[in-house]
Amino acid sequence: MGRIVAHLRISNLLDPGNSISCDALVDTGAAYMVLPKAWQERLGKLTVVREIDCETATQDIVTAEVCGPVEIKVEGFDPVYGEVLFLDMRPTDGIYEPLLGYIVLEQCQAAVDMLGVRLVHVKKTDLK
Repeated sequence: MGRIVAHLRISNLLDPGNSISCDALVDTGAAYMVLPKAWQERLGKLTVVREIDCETATQDIVTAEVCGPVEIKVEGFDPVYGEVLFLDMRPTDGIYEPLLGYIVLEQCQAAVDMLGVRLVHVKKTDLK
C-alpha cells in the first residue's frame, strides 16, 4: 500500500490565532492526531487533559500528553473538534512526520481508499 499524506490545519479552539498547518501521514494504526512535542508552543496555551502511555511502531512504550481543545481541519473535509497528542519525535532530515489517526478520520467522515491511495468521504456514519 502507498503512503497517504493529508494536508491539515490545527487551531487552538480558545485562541484561533495559534495554529499549525502541516502534512500528516494517515495512520489507521494510530488513535490520535499525533504532533511533535517541539510544536506544542505553536498552538499556545492548551489544557493538558491527561498523560498516557503509548506503544510506538517499534514497540517502545513512551509517555505523551493529550491536550485540547483544538479544531482539526483535514483538507477536503469538515472541521472536527477534539484533542491532540504531543509526542517526543525525532525529525528525519530535519522534518517531523505528524500522524493522523483513526479517531480524527472517523470524526471527519474520512475513509482510506487503498486502491486509489487517498482519503474519501463517507456519506453515512455507522452507529451499529
